[in-house]
Amino acid sequence: MPLAVDRPLVSTTAAYRNLFRAPYDAWTPSQLLRHFQTRTSPRYFPVVDPIESAREKIEHILNSRFEFNQESHIVPAPIRWTVNSSHDREWLILLHKFYYAVGLGTAYDETKASCYAEKWVDLTTSWIETVPLDFLPSDVAGRRIQNWIFAHYYFVTLHQPAAIDSHFYMRFLGSLHRQICYLREHLTPARNHRTLELCAIFLTAVVFPEFVEAEDWLAFSTRELSSNIQTDFLPDGVHCELSTDYHHLVLKNYLWIRKLAHLNHIDMPESIDDGIKKALEFSVYSHRPDGAIPSLSDGDSRSFLDLLEQGYELYGSEHFKYVASQGMTGTPPGDRSRRFTAGGYFILRSGWGDQGESFQDQRYLIFDCGPVGAGNHGHLDLLNFEMAAYGRPLIVDPGRYTYDESGATNWRALFRGTAYHNTVLVDGKNQTRYEWKKNRFKISGPEPERELKAFVSHQGLDYLHGVARSHEYPVVHERKVAFINGEYWVIVDILRATEPHTYDLLFHLSPSAQGQVSAMVSDDTLSIHSPQLILAQPLLPNVRPSIQEGFVSSSYGEKQRAPIVRLTQRDSSACFLTVVYPYKDTEPNISVVTLEPDSGPQALLLGERAPVRITIERAGERYRDDLLFTSQTASLIGMADAPSSTHVRVSRTDRHGRLLFRHEV
Repeated sequence: MPLAVDRPLVSTTAAYRNLFRAPYDAWTPSQLLRHFQTRTSPRYFPVVDPIESAREKIEHILNSRFEFNQESHIVPAPIRWTVNSSHDREWLILLHKFYYAVGLGTAYDETKASCYAEKWVDLTTSWIETVPLDFLPSDVAGRRIQNWIFAHYYFVTLHQPAAIDSHFYMRFLGSLHRQICYLREHLTPARNHRTLELCAIFLTAVVFPEFVEAEDWLAFSTRELSSNIQTDFLPDGVHCELSTDYHHLVLKNYLWIRKLAHLNHIDMPESIDDGIKKALEFSVYSHRPDGAIPSLSDGDSRSFLDLLEQGYELYGSEHFKYVASQGMTGTPPGDRSRRFTAGGYFILRSGWGDQGESFQDQRYLIFDCGPVGAGNHGHLDLLNFEMAAYGRPLIVDPGRYTYDESGATNWRALFRGTAYHNTVLVDGKNQTRYEWKKNRFKISGPEPERELKAFVSHQGLDYLHGVARSHEYPVVHERKVAFINGEYWVIVDILRATEPHTYDLLFHLSPSAQGQVSAMVSDDTLSIHSPQLILAQPLLPNVRPSIQEGFVSSSYGEKQRAPIVRLTQRDSSACFLTVVYPYKDTEPNISVVTLEPDSGPQALLLGERAPVRITIERAGERYRDDLLFTSQTASLIGMADAPSSTHVRVSRTDRHGRLLFRHEV
């Protein structure tokens, strides 16, 4: 049964006296309002969401038009807060999170126009009078409390608008107090929602030490945040839900709490600093050279470089500053490539822009050989990867698009499924059973078994080898990735089974490639051409190429058309060998041949040595790279100082046969 509506305080001394400690419990409402408007401590600061607080949106809200997730609705007064104007529940959730309250505050701060303060008072009062405390999940309350306090910064701490009278202010403080009391007793058990709820309690305790329970709230939230950060982040610093976006949203919460504590001379446990530093390290490596993160698992593709700047301000780490400034100041990270084994993410990178080539032009690939992740945000994407080069993403994870599952097309299920990732689709099936239960799709089977056979990073040659064994089909998928001289990748996909299956190797290209992709066939090479990218394979008669229409979503509720390159084989066992070659200006000519044409890439299926020759012509130059994938299968996870073991060898010669380099790992 829902709790009673959060009714406003009765205007009597007894009604608010028990909210505050002495001497504030004896003050009149007018005295309290004056106190909060003129005090100089504690120190705090608002966190403004630039999208939800955009001025255009705020102007529409003055006319009762609310826009969330690119969906706009007129919500006339009095607002029916418990009725959703949209079919997407996320729209209603954003209405109740009150991000726009902060936008109203920033607009008032800039213009001093009374309409913004009056709208804040009207919306806040309406919510207090209408909505039960348990109407939506606790994390919504946590975010709303934060945004109410950030709006308070503009309307009370910085300014004294006439719309804020003592009667409203007592109702505001009374509701805030009741929401915190309710939230403390109804915290989400774990993960990112619990984090933001604890942050709301911590923030309230710091900003309103006049509340009688503030000291207890501060001790409780500090203790619980210290415990929670140790389960939020895995030992390698990756957030346990394995979403690159949620990782940064959680990190953002911890960073501003840490900064708030610093401003107010509050000692925090060492575990919080340790967890933040590890999470920042993953942020350093997961950001692409263009400054955005890939949208792996649920989330958006956006930049969180400001968090690295905050990390530098807190801890003085020069490589945080370097990446935050995209190579303008600071010191480059010590490692070019990095593994995050617990999270299952592995990043191969050409450099950091400190060797005569710009930061943004570096080549970058992030590879997933990890679990689905805690919670319900993981995608069915084992052995998936994203690749970027020369200032733009070229092969992309399509993102999440929506959580809504209504409509003729279940976009949520589509974007989450294996077919919407850069891996191999077997018989059109997801890697993990994902089926309709009651009113939504849910993961209902065991996730694939996974194994990282190798991660080796040497100057001039990096190598990855991952294995996936799904319980949905009797096929073993191995993916080997060789990064050649910091220039391009060779990806080998080996599929082994005892009966015929249909194997679709998928590459999701960025929206900028829409309408600009073509396939070409020469005597020895199949190549797919798109802007700044060539995908090339040895020509095999049983491989069927196609270019299909797909979608990419870089932010919630938005999707753009983008091409999908599909390469299909049907056999019991099969092998794809793909050269992934990005380029900046002049398109090269590439041929890929196997030096044992009778067996070709299929030699890898038998565990045999598979020599491959890649010839590259560009800007009047011609050189030849000879690769040899060996039959070595012993498990190895190491860097340059690992025990000697050979997985792949490469040598480059010029048109005159002169050796330019030779590497092996």
